[in-house]
Amino acid sequence: MSLHNTNITSKKYKKLSIQVSLNGFSFACFDTLNNTITSFNEVVFDNVQKQNKIEDLYAEAFKKHPELKETYDDILVIHSNNLSTFVPTALFDENYLGSYLQYTTKVFETDFFTYDHILNYEMHSVYIPYININNFLIDNVGSFDYKHVNSILAEKILEASKNNDEKKMIVNFNPDHFEILVVQNQKLLLFNSFEYEKPEDFIYYILFTAEQLNLNPEIFQLELLGTITENDTFYAMAYKYIRNVSFLDVTTAKERNNYTTAQNQKHYILFQS
Repeated sequence: MSLHNTNITSKKYKKLSIQVSLNGFSFACFDTLNNTITSFNEVVFDNVQKQNKIEDLYAEAFKKHPELKETYDDILVIHSNNLSTFVPTALFDENYLGSYLQYTTKVFETDFFTYDHILNYEMHSVYIPYININNFLIDNVGSFDYKHVNSILAEKILEASKNNDEKKMIVNFNPDHFEILVVQNQKLLLFNSFEYEKPEDFIYYILFTAEQLNLNPEIFQLELLGTITENDTFYAMAYKYIRNVSFLDVTTAKERNNYTTAQNQKHYILFQS
């Protein structure tokens, strides 16, 4: 989706991507001529700050990062929440967006629904964006396009699965929830988002998903990305029950920036946007 004002600027060969949530935001600046990331920052709101209006928190953070006030050819805002679902194009009707979400998310009549069309894979991502954050950004950065975080995630994972006929499970780990994708040669066999509290929750949903798709824990490949690391208990739990556990290969992504492997895994969606 797009939000535009009437500003017209000359070509700068610069792009800004901002990944927004209620817990903070991160942003990356891209040199589109050389296809590289020139700068990156992350802003995390603490529990005391969260008592304030989200727009005020963003306004305060914007004052500290002059890069956000520069001029860009393109600005992409990525909405990060678990208020989304995928719908095959053959079953999609934009007049009934709310109905697609009502089975997985608590929705209200006042909610604003929108969608991303994922052209190459014949599906749509239906979601609820942060309208208050969009309104703040239109006043502060001008025109921008926006997408849901899972639209980018699914598209990039599907691209990477080309010519691979083995079913593969990818887990995108976040501080309070994680997404599971199962793909096979550019086909999305499953996508779901789960909230968790303990490592036992984490492995339960992975094994349950594997069982539903007849994936043998001794055989299938599990690839991890996001905030999970090799040193935490969630990784240890996965490694205990799944024979083939690894981290998503970000070698190609690292060619665009000077950040570590761990940073490229944690900020995979932002860096791939």
